[in-house]
Amino acid sequence: MLWAIVSAVLLSLSFSTLNLWWLAWFGLVPLFFVLEGKSKVKAFLLSYFTGIIFWACTIYWLVHVTLAGTIVLVLYLALYFAVFGTFFSFAASFSTRHLILFLPSLWVLLEYARSHLFTGFPWALLGYSQYKILPLIQIADITGAWGVSFLVVMVNVLIFICLRKKSSVLRYLVLFTVITLPVIFYGFYQLRPQQTAGLTQLRLSVIQPNISQDLKWNSSFRKYIIDKYVFLTKQAAQDKPDLIVWPEASYPGVVGEDDQDFSQVLSLAKDIKTPIIIGAVVNEDRKYSNSAFLIDDSGELIGRYDKLHLVPFGEYIPLKSTFPFLESFAPIGDIERGKEFKIFMHTAGNFCVLICFEDLFPELTREFTKKGADFLVNITNDAWYKKTSAALQHFQASVFRAVENRRPLVRAANTGISGFISSSGKIISLVEDPSNETLFIDGFKTEEIIISGRSVSFYTRFGDVFIAVCFLLLCCGIILSFKRIPARLTA
Repeated sequence: MLWAIVSAVLLSLSFSTLNLWWLAWFGLVPLFFVLEGKSKVKAFLLSYFTGIIFWACTIYWLVHVTLAGTIVLVLYLALYFAVFGTFFSFAASFSTRHLILFLPSLWVLLEYARSHLFTGFPWALLGYSQYKILPLIQIADITGAWGVSFLVVMVNVLIFICLRKKSSVLRYLVLFTVITLPVIFYGFYQLRPQQTAGLTQLRLSVIQPNISQDLKWNSSFRKYIIDKYVFLTKQAAQDKPDLIVWPEASYPGVVGEDDQDFSQVLSLAKDIKTPIIIGAVVNEDRKYSNSAFLIDDSGELIGRYDKLHLVPFGEYIPLKSTFPFLESFAPIGDIERGKEFKIFMHTAGNFCVLICFEDLFPELTREFTKKGADFLVNITNDAWYKKTSAALQHFQASVFRAVENRRPLVRAANTGISGFISSSGKIISLVEDPSNETLFIDGFKTEEIIISGRSVSFYTRFGDVFIAVCFLLLCCGIILSFKRIPARLTA
């Protein structure tokens, strides 16, 4: 039991603000030793317990929004650990050799399932913990983040096998080298210096106002909030950006209800002669949407995107008509889902806006890129979760969306983390104070991004082919394991 807790804590720490990414490479090993030789029922329960500890330590910040919802979510997410552990117990009882590809494939498929079932929760994918290891994560433009998760689990399995079979260390070290060396070479190849001559450079500014969630929807503070945005935006305008980006729901009123205040935002873009992207809640015929607006330098609204992937119990209530009591879980209320993958047109390059946690979903970003987005914009508000690891865990996903689609990503967050990510996943710069603090500070940042053209990556073009590969590997592993059953019974 103790080693199961150790596994959970090691894995969780790899997603913490301490930047202990290396713990993920052996975080599963203690769990493997705990599960070895256990019955399927005991393996299920031990793995489920590990999952509860891991998710409780990883998404503890959700209690700032809903305690009941956090408990339910942790108990649900832990089931994926339970399935993984049960399959490990099954396969390990017949052959450890097959685990090398079998277990990483299973882990990836479970991450994929978790990212899609019940609207999906693709948070803390194991590969995300490696977001700063640039040579490793370049493979994501082929496999998606799933490929990095696969490698991390595979190393965990190899360490486990080598500790059990010390005589076979050299053989497995060779296997590890054969698999990982091409990945690293590919990473350094993608990170080689690029010629920027002839490529479009776009100058953008992001605004981080640091508006407390307690004040954000208080009408008494609307003037204070707007004035703060105006002040920061006018400061950023002195850097002569081509576009200024505000965070999600940055307008402190509701478009369609408080239009007099909204006109001040329109006139601001005209005054500084710079286009602005703003986030706002919109009311049209009593139907609310979480939207992003593009205001041109003449103060005219020229584009609008309505959020496509809504947060369950945050922006809408699943099955509300069937289970009315679920309404008590929702901190905001019902928001209408958008219907269009909107591409905003800019003279220097077209772009899309991913609102809130939409950047967690690879398929959304892929679709936007295929429709012509030259760069990506994420606007969000993580103020709900206070000064915790939530903002960093969210930011990690943005890094992978940039790499997967080979598009730079610009991020504006109410309380942070705001900044610029290159198409290789390199963090170019962040909004930070003199002590390098990025959370719960106000400020702005202006940076140039390079738009490399309209070529698309393998992952953008073909999607989750790697998931199909993992499914085939899993099937092969199951077949090989079953083939050993008659021989073992005979023996």
